[in-house]
Amino acid sequence: MTNVLVLGATGHVGQPLVSALLEKGITVKAASRSGRDIGAAKGVVFDYFDPATIGPAFEGIDAAYVMLAGGYTGADTLLLPLIAAAKEHGVKVVLQTAFGVNADDSIPYRKVELALEATGIPYVILRPNWFMDNFHTFWKAGIDQGVIALPAGEGKSAFIDVRDIAAVAAEALTSDAFDNQALDLTGPEALSYAESASMISEVTGKTVSYNAISDADFIAGMVEAGLPKDYAEFLTSIFYPVREGWTAAVTDAVEKVTGNAPRSLTQYLADHKTAL
Repeated sequence: MTNVLVLGATGHVGQPLVSALLEKGITVKAASRSGRDIGAAKGVVFDYFDPATIGPAFEGIDAAYVMLAGGYTGADTLLLPLIAAAKEHGVKVVLQTAFGVNADDSIPYRKVELALEATGIPYVILRPNWFMDNFHTFWKAGIDQGVIALPAGEGKSAFIDVRDIAAVAAEALTSDAFDNQALDLTGPEALSYAESASMISEVTGKTVSYNAISDADFIAGMVEAGLPKDYAEFLTSIFYPVREGWTAAVTDAVEKVTGNAPRSLTQYLADHKTAL
C-alpha cells in the first residue's frame, strides 16, 4: 500500500497517523473539512454531509482509514456511503469503530462493520477503548475546576493513548498481515476515573477529584456547554458499558501489531503534563 487516505486527518488519531505513515514513506491524502495540506500529506476537502466530496477523496488510493469524527451521531448513516465508495474503487479499509460495539448487531457502528465485512474488499476493524487523550481535551474544563464529573459510576476502563491507535492503524494500512480481522485495542491496565483523577493530581500538583454524576446531570451539563442534546444523549449512553464493567477488559492487540507495549496512563500524563 503506497497511497493512503486518512479521514479526520487533523483529529486526535489522524494527526499521529499521518505522521506515522509519512515516516514509512507512504503517500498520504489528508482528508478534512478545510482540505489543507499537513506537512508532506496532500490535503483533500471532505465532508460527511456532502456526497460530492466522497468520490475525489477515494480516487487514486490503495487504502483508507475510515472513522467518524467526534461530535456526530448516526455512524451507519454517515459511514455506509464511504464503505460503498471503497468497494467501488477497490480500496482496502481500516475502520475505526469503538470498543464493545460487536455486542449487538443493532448498534450503528456494528452495522458499518458488518457492511464492510460483506464487501469482499480487504479490511481491518479497530475497536479502541476510551481515549486517554480525553483528559486533556473533553474533560479538561472540569479538570481546570478540580473535578471530573461523569456518569461512569465506579467502572474501570483500559484507557488507550491515541498514539498507540495510530501506530496500529499505520501497520494495518501498510501490511496485509492483519487483513480481515477485528482488533480490540486497549491500554495496559484498567483504571477507574477516581484512580485517574488521583494520578492527575499527583502529576499536576493540583487537587482533582472524581464525581460520579447521574445521566440527567451529565446531559444537562453538556447541553449547557453548547453540545446538541442528541449528541449529549449519545455520549451518556456510552457510559453505560463503563458502569457495567465491560470496558475494563485488557487486550494485547497493540503489542501484537506494533511490537511495542501500549503506553500507560502514567506515561500519557507525563507526556501531557503541560496540557493538563
